[in-house]
Order: sequence, then C-alpha cells, then structure tokens
Amino acid sequence: MNEKLLERLEAYEKTCFALGHAMGILSYDGNTSAPPKSAIVRGETMGELSRMSYELTTGPEAVKLLEDLEAAKDTLDPVTRRKAVLMRRIFDETDCIPVDEYVEYVKQREESEHVWKTAKQTNDFKLFEPYLQKMFDYARKFALYRAPDKDPYTTQLDSFEKGLTAEKCDKFFGDLKKRLVPIAAKAAEKSADIDVGPISVPFPVEKQKLLSDYLMDVIGLDKERCALGETEHPFTTDFSKYDVRITTHYYETMPAASMYSVIHEGGHALYELGIGDDIALGMLGSGVSMAIHESQSRFYENIVGRSEAFCELVLPKMKEIFSPLLDGVDVKTFWKMVTKVQPSLVRTEADEVTYCLHIMIRYELEKKMMSGELKAGDLPGEWNRLYKEYLGIDVPSDKEGVLQDVHWSEGLIGYFPSYAIGSAYGAQYLKEMGKEFDVWEAVRSGNIAKISAWLENKIWRHGKMIDPCELFESICGPLDANVFADYLEQKYI
Repeated sequence: MNEKLLERLEAYEKTCFALGHAMGILSYDGNTSAPPKSAIVRGETMGELSRMSYELTTGPEAVKLLEDLEAAKDTLDPVTRRKAVLMRRIFDETDCIPVDEYVEYVKQREESEHVWKTAKQTNDFKLFEPYLQKMFDYARKFALYRAPDKDPYTTQLDSFEKGLTAEKCDKFFGDLKKRLVPIAAKAAEKSADIDVGPISVPFPVEKQKLLSDYLMDVIGLDKERCALGETEHPFTTDFSKYDVRITTHYYETMPAASMYSVIHEGGHALYELGIGDDIALGMLGSGVSMAIHESQSRFYENIVGRSEAFCELVLPKMKEIFSPLLDGVDVKTFWKMVTKVQPSLVRTEADEVTYCLHIMIRYELEKKMMSGELKAGDLPGEWNRLYKEYLGIDVPSDKEGVLQDVHWSEGLIGYFPSYAIGSAYGAQYLKEMGKEFDVWEAVRSGNIAKISAWLENKIWRHGKMIDPCELFESICGPLDANVFADYLEQKYI
C-alpha cells in the first residue's frame, strides 16, 4: 500500500479533526457558560470555521486524495477502505451546496439557537417563528441540492440514519402505534393511583449534584475523560473518546428529571468513550448514527435505569444524600414512582411507554413542514392538536409545547425518529444480552460494567466502521417494533 497516500490521508484527518474540535468547543461553550450576547460573534467565528471545513472537504487536494484512494481501493486495508467510503459521502453531501449558503446557514443556526433560548424562557413563539422557518427552509433546500429527485425528508432522515426513509418510518411507527396505544392506556390506568409526592417536594440542587456525581460512577463514566455541565436542554458533546461532555438541567421539585438525564446522556458518553483506540481521532472515531446513539442512551436511561434492580441498587445512596426526604420510601414504591405512566406535556420528562407518542407527533410535523404543507406559524396550533389526539392533553403554553425542544433551532430536522428507533433497538439488545447472562442480576449487584462490556464489544468499539443497519442486524436481526412493544407490555401491564 502507498505510504505517501496514507500520510496524506492522516494529514487530512488531523486537520478535519482540529476544525471539528474547535467548532465543538465553541458550540459547547455557547450552550453552557457563554453570555447571551456572545451568540453573534460566535456565529461569525463558526461561519468562518465552517468555510474552512467546507474548503478542506471539497478543495482540489481533497478531491485528488479521494480519487487516489478510490483508485487504490483493492490494495487498501479495511479501515482505510472504509475511510474512503465515508470521505466520498461527506464530499458528495457538501460539494453540492454553494459555500456561501453553507456558511450563512451555520451563522443562522447559531443565532437561531440563541433566539430559541430567549423565546422558550419568555414563552414567545413569534420571536422564534422566522428563525424556525429558516431552519426548515435550509433543510429542504440542502436536501434537494443533495438529491433533487428524492423526497427531501427522506434525504434528511438518511443524513442521521443511513438507509432510513420516510416509508420505513411510516411502517415502523404504524406497527408500533397499533400496540403502543392500548398498552399506554392500560399502563396509565394501572398506575393512576401511584403517589409521586415523595419525589415532587423540594430536593436541594446542591444535593442533586452529589447524586449526579454518584450516578456517573455507578454507570462507569471515566471522569478523567468525561465532565458534567448544566444547560437549558441536556445534551452530549463528544470531542473525542478522550473528551466527552454531558449536561443536565436541575429542577428543585423534579429530582428524577436530572437523575435520568444524567443516565441518558451518560449512555451517549459511554458509547463515545468506548470507541476503539485504533480508530480514535479520525473520521471513524465516533458513533455511527443517531439511532444507534439513542439506543445507547435510552438503554441506560430506561431499560437499566428504570428497572427495579437499578432502583434497588441506588436507593440506599439516594436516601443517604437526601435524608430524611426518602426515609419512608422502599424500593418497590420508588420503582413505581419512576415508572408511573401518565400522558405528559414534555418529551424529556415522559414515561417510557408514552415517550414514543411524543416522537410520532414531531415526525408528523416534520414531514408536513418539509413538504410545505405547514409553515412555522402553523406549528403551535398543529402541535397542540396532535397532543390532544395522541396523548389526550391540552397544551397550556408554547413553552411547554412547540418551544420545548432545542433540535429544530439547531437544524436537526429528521433527528427525532432516532429516539423511537433507538428505544426499539434497546429492547432487542436486551433480548440478545439476556441469552448470555442475567442482566438484572448484573444491575442489582452493581456490575453495570458487564452490560457495558457487551455493548462495547458489539457496538462501541466499531465507531463508524459499519453502517448502522448492518451493525444492528448483525447483533439482533431486523428491527421489529413488536419486540419493543412486548418489552413494554411485560414491564408495565
């Protein structure tokens, strides 16, 4: 194999990584500690960095490198051959977009996120409306640049989950909804009398932070490589397997919200921290797709974290931290409180059963926005209508409705289905994992590392080496909404 060719590829990857690292740090800072008025300057800087990234990806040196890699593909080792495949995808997705439009989009995205924060805090949808419309307009325009003859929404879905289409989503959600609606109704009726009062009183935020620190240890996060911050909407940023940042949001009277956001974001972090050393710091050195990523976070949050075995593991420490607030609560009662099924307004606080109904609502709205059937100004009314139809609840304000999620302000249109697909993936992991060892005994005994080792071997270490559908099917076979529904039915009915 041509050593000079590999040296050129390595140099290209190093520069790409450095630019991505710089933009990631800026984005993380903007979402955590940066002052509000820094958004405009940050947007300009992000725009220029994105221009540099665009030119690096599509410039003559990159084109020549890509051509040489493709010409030599039969002599390349599997890792280098895979890098050439991904490099071609990135080039094709980028080169079709005019550079000035791409840079302007990045600037608009930074400003959009800043305006969204203000709009949510002040319950002012009209403030955010023009920015939201621009994000959807950009998504549609860029999708049509990339695939003029394809449904723009399918192109967006594919950008987050390779091979995913609106047709596949329609089938998955259709199959799931048939099972989920009756399960949700029965589970809500069964848990109607559960009193969540003991976890709805004021829990000091400083003590909630102690719980977060403990939970990071319980699930096995390496604090030398992973840090926890605070933000309006919890998220995870991975700069590399050596630097992963997770965030949470503390509510004094909802300690379970921060507890489960730490576990959820911790699942994302474990994935990135488990990338193989041999592919770290290059184009293969991160999670392969958003549904595979969400399958990790949802697995730790719900399948592990909302199991009776996990409650048995962590409740003694919680009683110690929050004494005397939980003194009278036993394991069974605590587990029932954190698994109570009840239709709710906010997706991130939804129970495990009704959660996917929240995703279905966003999926329907995204499809209609991308087709032009809806405009941004129509979204509050449609959002409220669908919440009544799907969950049977009235939305009292846009802050608790259409403004609750950060994703659209960031241009992440087509991302939401990943949450539901990832949840379903998790149920199939559990089924396969259970064939090899007693999952609940591992959780009960605090041996979460055994679960993590299984996931690391099957998923994490591969990074982007294998496309998501192929990776998942190699472990679990085809995606089956009924396996997820069976898991929910067994747990909640």
